[in-house]
Amino acid sequence: MLDDFMTVDTLTTFTGLVMAVGLIVQFTKGLVKKSYGDRAVRLYAFAISLILNFAFVGDFSNLQGIIVTIINSILITLASMGGYELIADPKAEKERLDI
Repeated sequence: MLDDFMTVDTLTTFTGLVMAVGLIVQFTKGLVKKSYGDRAVRLYAFAISLILNFAFVGDFSNLQGIIVTIINSILITLASMGGYELIADPKAEKERLDI
């Protein structure tokens, strides 16, 4: 088991989904960023999280299961993006938009 990097069993855990979303987004975000800008990467990460969460863990049996899966996808997105920013550029200063 220690020589398996990613398995279906791993993708059914929070940690596995965070790792998978982080990897997929980091390797493909250049395409999204080039076409749609920096803000679209966040929506792209959420879409990847939602797809993986529904594919491996999601519950389609009732409305409550669907809502919980969407909330879990939001948490997975926040964790994967926050983890990347913490490792890649911990001292980055973000610009604030006053709307």
